[in-house]
Amino acid sequence: MDKYKRYYGSFAFVIATVVLIAGALNVILPKFQQINELKENIASQESKLEQLNDKTRIVQNKIKKIKNSIMSSQKKIYSPIESDLGNDTLFFTLYNDIIEMLHANSIKIRSIDYTYNPETDAFVKFGKDVYFVCDVDMEVVSNYVNLGKLIQDIYQYPYYIKINNIEVKPYQKDKTILITNLSLRLYAHTAPEDAQPVSVGDADAKALKGADLPLPQ
Repeated sequence: MDKYKRYYGSFAFVIATVVLIAGALNVILPKFQQINELKENIASQESKLEQLNDKTRIVQNKIKKIKNSIMSSQKKIYSPIESDLGNDTLFFTLYNDIIEMLHANSIKIRSIDYTYNPETDAFVKFGKDVYFVCDVDMEVVSNYVNLGKLIQDIYQYPYYIKINNIEVKPYQKDKTILITNLSLRLYAHTAPEDAQPVSVGDADAKALKGADLPLPQ
């Protein structure tokens, strides 16, 4: 046995080295596994985000097409039933219909505000005695499908509504939810239908003292 004594130190070193390597592997391997799982999770999230971005682009393109269709369509401008109505009463029907569209499509309203007769509008500039204008600015919460349905409902609405602006962004905590800033411009004749032309065209231009005003774009 004495002849092996000189190897004891080497054996002990080898054993200690093996133990240290085994211990290091027990520590390192789970870390590698966690890193790989993290990479896979990141790749999965990036894939989901890209899919959501694709959905967002599809919705935005649909909104753009519908918005252009609304702008190019010839629709009636709303006429009140009675004369000498106040601002709130004049727009009650249009405003109420918009709220009903939101509720029907399960869209939640976070905030809403309105402005009467914006000075930049051509109908306000040249025909304020004939037309009354109201901007409705909203922040709403919805999903992709319901937002698209709302825009479709606005397109199919019989009275002319201008989409001033629409900004869509996904909710940070849930990318399937959209936060949308939507600005609509409502138009109404100041007098009942029997006292004003009901459709956009030559009659409305004459009512505006000869001003050649197409539907606002």
